[in-house]
Amino acid sequence: MSTAPQARTALAQNWCALSALHERIEARIERRLQAEHGLSVREFSLLNVLSRQKDGHLQMREVAEAVVLSQSATTRLVTRLEDRGLLERTICADDRRGIYTDVTASGASLLASARPTNDAALREALDEASADPELKPLVEALERVSV
Repeated sequence: MSTAPQARTALAQNWCALSALHERIEARIERRLQAEHGLSVREFSLLNVLSRQKDGHLQMREVAEAVVLSQSATTRLVTRLEDRGLLERTICADDRRGIYTDVTASGASLLASARPTNDAALREALDEASADPELKPLVEALERVSV
């Protein structure tokens, strides 16, 4: 079953709008996090993902999946945060090939101070995007979603 050309065009336009919304949000958050906390969006995301784990850590493969990066980019990101004392890597006791990544106390503290900045920048970006008729339905849909 093929999709009509008009439907494909609408889908492509919607994807472009979603992509534009994402870029606006990410740029706003990036500027604020960098200026106020010296963190990139990816660094914040990684600290946030790790902080939500029940046991406080993930294997490097899981980290790469969680932050949607390649293995090599994930390793560089983790190394940067480890060098700053925000993360630490440990060898898995059960499987010596497994490496876990954990948030340190300093990383948890920085995350806690950066979270309100992230949330405020997100709210500002969404409020601004709501003024754009093309983006407003996406903002409304995002605000209705509960995870």
